[in-house]
Amino acid sequence: MVGGMCGRVAQYTDPGALCRRFGVGGVPPNAPARWNGAPTQDFLVVRFNPDTRRRQLDLLRWGLVPLWAEDAKVGSRLINARAEACARKPAFRDAFLRRRCLVPVDAFYEWRSGAQGKRPFAVALRSREPMALAGLWERWRQPDGGILRSFTVITTDASPAVAPLHDRMPVVLPPAEHAKWLGEEEASADELQAMLRPYDGDLDIWPVSKRVNKPDNDDPDVLRESETD
Repeated sequence: MVGGMCGRVAQYTDPGALCRRFGVGGVPPNAPARWNGAPTQDFLVVRFNPDTRRRQLDLLRWGLVPLWAEDAKVGSRLINARAEACARKPAFRDAFLRRRCLVPVDAFYEWRSGAQGKRPFAVALRSREPMALAGLWERWRQPDGGILRSFTVITTDASPAVAPLHDRMPVVLPPAEHAKWLGEEEASADELQAMLRPYDGDLDIWPVSKRVNKPDNDDPDVLRESETD
């Protein structure tokens, strides 16, 4: 996954703090802090429940498994949805219309290619508050009858700040657009599509250790600035 897409994130803010930041009521679920979170792991995701008219914070697996999938393993290939095609691609188009979500992360990682190979960098909001990545979620019935809920992160062209690292980046949604993206407020398909643009807010970007290349290295040290390994 390294280098070709948004395939690694940090999500370590306390679930209770995430509830307060994203206007979620109720008791937050227990979730481990992830400093080097990878696809197929569970992450906290914000969804809107149209029946209760409230936001929920739930654990979903990263890697969307479509309703029609024969095997959950397909999710490992659907960790990202390209903004240009997610409204049309069969795996994502129904979720784009009906099951959109926010994926709160404290940072995401990108890799820059160079003479010495690929070098990892962390990207976070300048304020260090959690950012909301645009996501889609889906439910899939498992062979044992249980329901697997999974999600994908939408990517778009890189912003000028991220472009030196990679030509793609996850879509970061500002707070003013959360309600429409979640479906709390009505929005046309064109309005939704217009939200899937490069982020133009203030970002901090810094080099981190190549330890982040291995998901097993999941500790605060992977996020610390490291000019050399």
